[in-house]
Amino acid sequence: MSPLLLLDSEDVAWFRDELTAARGAAAALARRVGLDEQRAAEVALCVSEATGNLTKHAVDGSVLLRVVRTAQVAGVEVLTIDSGPGMADVARSLRDGSSSTGTLGIGLGALARLADTLDIHSLPGRGTVMAARFWNRGTARGFATAEPAVAGLTRAINGEQVCGDAWAARLDPGGDGDPSGTPPPFRTVRSSAGAEPGPAPSGVSWSALTAAAGRRSTAAAPAPAPPGGGAAVMVMLCDGLGHGPMAALAGAAAVQAFRGSGARMPEEAVQEIHRALRGTRGAAVAVARVEPSTGRLLYCGVGNIAGVLLGAESRTGLVSLPGIVGHQLRGLRTFEQTLPPGGALVMHSDGLTDRWSTDILPGLLHHSPLVAAGQLLRTAGIRHDDAGVVVAKGLW
Repeated sequence: MSPLLLLDSEDVAWFRDELTAARGAAAALARRVGLDEQRAAEVALCVSEATGNLTKHAVDGSVLLRVVRTAQVAGVEVLTIDSGPGMADVARSLRDGSSSTGTLGIGLGALARLADTLDIHSLPGRGTVMAARFWNRGTARGFATAEPAVAGLTRAINGEQVCGDAWAARLDPGGDGDPSGTPPPFRTVRSSAGAEPGPAPSGVSWSALTAAAGRRSTAAAPAPAPPGGGAAVMVMLCDGLGHGPMAALAGAAAVQAFRGSGARMPEEAVQEIHRALRGTRGAAVAVARVEPSTGRLLYCGVGNIAGVLLGAESRTGLVSLPGIVGHQLRGLRTFEQTLPPGGALVMHSDGLTDRWSTDILPGLLHHSPLVAAGQLLRTAGIRHDDAGVVVAKGLW
């Protein structure tokens, strides 16, 4: 069975004006999370090569350093985003000796060799997003080259060090649907296009999850059958009102409540987050439940969180109702959508405009959730508000 990997992630630092400082910060971060000296040096080398490319080629280039964790180990992710000339042939650019500036051209080749995973989405004339992940050699065997099924990014408003947007994902290894056996109060909004064609995260297989649940879902699965059955993934995005430390407190409280929640339905999870955010300035919140074995998505949103279900040739907006989680909450509803084959779930705050589409981001659905989130932030992100985006794909 294909592996399902959920990683706990933390955006540590963005570098935009002082790219040269990213190398030393990357080495220090790698050592802090437990990477050995050789691996920390390799991370620093790769960051140096990446920032060198941004300096030479990019327009508005930035670097993000991230920590990723499973229950046992930690690693470092490096994300670069730019609005430079892009690469017409990424595969050729990854070969040693390939250079457009007369240099040795070893930068991207070194990254490809040293990183455990490397994903690049480049649009000629518009820009490039690159994500690389580093674990200690030999300590992450079995999932080192697997891509997490969910990944998100947050970026603070210009001038702030902390971000009020926050996201989290967790696994529900039990059977799909309401564990009580009583149908939940869904308001069904189906996509015709789609119908046609807590605990620490870990890397596990769908078959192991199903065995742990002790039963398989009896619901008919769409063809082709999804991996395993019964398990579901819950995804949450929060936009703390305003920005700065008080907004960040609301975001942190939402993440803590969501991770510690046993709620299996999005509406229940939002209610628990609502109780946890009392006494804060409040937030816009959305929670999604992805059920691969039943081929459905359940979604409950409050406030200015945009939810979009993407298919190969479809885009379906998800409904968020008015209100402020932690203050004004009334008339919660859970909406249902059919999962489009090979599609993705995108959730973002109003720190991204909704003026984006896969038509202007060709190939986006073929890339990792982190790179997809990076391209959406590059394309639609604004600097005068906190921004948050989370992408789930490869689950169905």
